Amino acid sequence: MPTSDPSPNDIPIIDSHHHIWLLKDIPWLQGPTLPRIFGDYTTMKCDYTGEDYVHDLESHNVVKSVYVQANWANDKSLEEVQWVQSVADRIGYPHAVVGYADIAASNLGHLLDEQMKCKNFRGIRQQLHWHQNPQYRFASTPDLMKSKQWVNGFKEIAQRNLSFELQIFSNQMADGYDLLMQFPETQFILTHSGMLESTAPEDLNRWREGITKLAKCPNLFVKLSGFGTFEHQCEQHIWEPIVDEVIALFGANRCMFGSNFPVEKLWTTYSKMTAVIRQCLAKYPLSVQQTVLNGTAARVYKI
Repeated sequence: MPTSDPSPNDIPIIDSHHHIWLLKDIPWLQGPTLPRIFGDYTTMKCDYTGEDYVHDLESHNVVKSVYVQANWANDKSLEEVQWVQSVADRIGYPHAVVGYADIAASNLGHLLDEQMKCKNFRGIRQQLHWHQNPQYRFASTPDLMKSKQWVNGFKEIAQRNLSFELQIFSNQMADGYDLLMQFPETQFILTHSGMLESTAPEDLNRWREGITKLAKCPNLFVKLSGFGTFEHQCEQHIWEPIVDEVIALFGANRCMFGSNFPVEKLWTTYSKMTAVIRQCLAKYPLSVQQTVLNGTAARVYKI
């Protein structure tokens, strides 16, 4: 007998962006709590294991996931990927791993080759986001991706057919566009939909201008993630306008959902988050919902 189409709430999810850790491995979670982009993170200063993550996603039909580097000490980049791979081997999650590398480092090629020995390893995130507000700033300079040494190092990423997670603010999107054009065969993923810091007209217009330009690059995909980073809440009225604009610019086949857990756990639950993303997508055809919730991530991360 023919089967009926799944209801929207039955569509499986691939979570394209989450973290796990042991507190002992994360220097920035140790010591005094400092002002950060996501507010007071005292409750994150503990282990968040693979088992903790799987417990959070229980009953939400999350069938696969992608781990993204969590800022271990810079000299522990290989150990981070190896540890996450060991977790995946033990419990079945995550299904893909994005590690860290200093792309300007002289030993980059060797590090990547060692990371690639882990079967779930897919690519690199080196956070490039820089903002006039020091609390939002991560990179030491806004134009690191323009330096000759960094661009030469990026060739090591491209030559190995690895992906790169592009995390930048709107004031860096013109430079991001130039980087994408220099490496048209490399797969880039824009983290947190370009990190819109506020919906004030000036900020919104700058983000809209930048992301419209980035959307012209067919090798760029986008994560519908991190929408609570600045608002510190998870609500449909906050997410939906951004979700709609990004899907309109990139098409569903370049968009994917990510939870950003456990960071977003500071202000929401996994249950609330999956409900909100499903609500945001409810007006779209089932094929679009399926693509955003699992299809794009499966294709991009080969899982």
